[in-house]
Amino acid sequence: MENKHAVRSLAALAQESRLAIFRLLVTAGPAGLAVGKIGEQLGVAPATLSFHLKELSHAGLVDARQDGRFVFYSANYAAMNALLGFLTENCCAGESCALPASTTSCC
Repeated sequence: MENKHAVRSLAALAQESRLAIFRLLVTAGPAGLAVGKIGEQLGVAPATLSFHLKELSHAGLVDARQDGRFVFYSANYAAMNALLGFLTENCCAGESCALPASTTSCC
């Protein structure tokens, strides 16, 4: 991952509502959630939600798919794992790190 892409991803997550949206989508799994369900669960107004989803989408952190009248968003697990890998690639001065099991990737 290039620095430029990492900065774009981190900037997208550096806002409270977008971070909450992304975490909700990670929890939802690959099926994702309909836009209305995201707004309902987080209490975010539709116009505001649309703006935040656009920012996350432009950063490559979420994917959208149309299903009839509904748009579903899901976390882009490959992008999330790439960002985590980028952030930890030089961890522990190049030595093997013993990370707790709860911090390892699940997807």
